[in-house]
Order: sequence, then C-alpha cells, then structure tokens
Amino acid sequence: MKYRRIIAILAALMLLLSGCSMSKKQENQTYTDTLFDTVIKVQILDSVDSEVLEGCKELCQKYDTMFSNRIEDNEISRINNAKCNPVEVSDETLTLIKTGIYYSELSDGAFDITISPVSMLWDFKSESPSVPSQETIEEAVSHVDYHNIVIEGNTVQLTDPQAGIDVGALAKGYIADRLKEYLQEEGVEHALINLGGNVLAMGTKTDGSDYNIGIQKPFDETGEPVTAVKIADESVVTSGIYQRYFEQDNILYHHILDPRTGYPCENNLYSVSIITDSSLTADALSTTCFLLGYEKGMELINQLDDVDAVFITDDETIHYSDNFQN
Repeated sequence: MKYRRIIAILAALMLLLSGCSMSKKQENQTYTDTLFDTVIKVQILDSVDSEVLEGCKELCQKYDTMFSNRIEDNEISRINNAKCNPVEVSDETLTLIKTGIYYSELSDGAFDITISPVSMLWDFKSESPSVPSQETIEEAVSHVDYHNIVIEGNTVQLTDPQAGIDVGALAKGYIADRLKEYLQEEGVEHALINLGGNVLAMGTKTDGSDYNIGIQKPFDETGEPVTAVKIADESVVTSGIYQRYFEQDNILYHHILDPRTGYPCENNLYSVSIITDSSLTADALSTTCFLLGYEKGMELINQLDDVDAVFITDDETIHYSDNFQN
C-alpha cells in the first residue's frame, strides 16, 4: 500500500508538472516595445511556449543597443571614434557594414553608409527641432564618403577621423530577418514582425490566407492606407517623408537625408515601398530608391529579380513596378 501511495503521488506530480508546462503554450502571443526609434510588434500566431516571445524581446533589445551610432560603447561608435585606428567587430556588424557599402556603390553614392556626420546634426525626435547651420552641414558633408571604409578580416577602419558609419537605414531589416531565423528555429511557422514600417510575414496566416499589408496614405494622421499589398513569407518595407519630419519657416524637413547635400532629399516622392523575401534587402532598397528618385529608383527595381515596389509621388499617384502582382 505504501508503494502504491508513493506511485500515486509521483503520478500526480508528473501530471501537475505536465499541466504547468502545457499551460505555458499559447496561440496568438504578442510582444510590443518602443525600440529603434519606433513602436515594434512581434505577433506569433502558432501555439508556442511563452519563453519564445521572451527570446524575441531579448534579441530586439540586444540589437537596439548594438547598432545605434548614438550609444558610445558599441561597435559602431567605437569605429566612429577610433581616429583612423582599426576596430575588430562581430560578424553581424560586419555584415551590415558590407551591405551598406554594396548599396552605396550600387547607387553611386546616392545612398552612403558614412552619413553619420550629417545624421548626427539632425534631431527629429527633439521637442523643438531646428535646421542646422549651412556651415556645419557643409563641413559634415565633406566627411561623407563610403570609400573611407577599409575592411580587413573582421576589422573596420575609417581613413577620415571625422567620418562615421550610420546603419539606421539597414538595421531594422537585418533585425527582422534575424527574428525570423530565431522563430523558425523555435518551430514557428506563422508570425508577423512589424518594426515600424518594416513588416515581415512568416508564412501565411494560420488559415492559409495571405497577409494584407496596408501602405499608409502620406501625411494622413489616422494612418489610413492608400493601398495594400498581399504577402506570404515576404517583407514589405516603406521609406516615406511623412514618418519623421518637422516644419520650419513653412518648409518641411524630413528624415531621409541626402548624403550629397546634407539636407533632406528633394524629389517628387512621398514614399517607396519594397516587397521581397529579405527584409534587409527591402530596407536597403527602400531608402536607396527614394534617394535615387522615381525614375532611377524604378529603373533599378525593374532590373532586379523577385523584387516589387510601390512608389507614391507627390501628386499622390501610385506607381507599381513592372512585375508587380497582387
């Protein structure tokens, strides 16, 4: 009888522990935060353990610290403050920098990863933002040149002591891709990652239907979409002048800075949205194509395989790339 009682107690404990473990798995879990200068949201549609969502939080917070050029002790800032000395960096930082150089070359400098001297002058988050002086902008622009980056192995060196790297136009795309990899390793098949204008869909919805991702109507305060794209296992990234801006003397100054002038890019575009399977590629191309302008940007997209785009010009016309299907 004694042994039967012990066995019964052990069985009850195992059932209790099993129940606790099962209770941790839930469908439709969501992690929200304010990181990367925006509001982010990771929604897992599958039934997973709550620790999976905690892993998403840890990854996002890690990368928020890792890739900012305004945090003094991370790798990007160490490169920028090294006074031409080589700095050893992680494979992840190296990947972002190499990607930035690639798109700097592809755009012939319309996009330039060494825009940090310029971007550090503009504070679009300030309660009372203002336009930097022409002299400081001109001085900053003189140090923007991606050719100043020298890479040997895992060391990165800037040959101009006043130069600086800014991966802000790439980081969210890279992070979204890493979140996808992590979730795949955890067995997740259906999820939606939204890093503020960077949306990555893992698979389809649980019912097999595509995600319908709205593209915001420029300057609409309600966030109303002007159009939408259907995606499955793809990413949609939008760069637009209505996302961060301020007005001074009746002139609008937005956050997409032209590395050739040091001022917000001036062309006839309101926004560029890129649809492709890599969020990093979509992120890089959305900024690059915006800086290239409508004609050159659309020409570039139409030369690429498996990349679609939606351009909105300042007459509020929506333009689709040649192979766009929706």
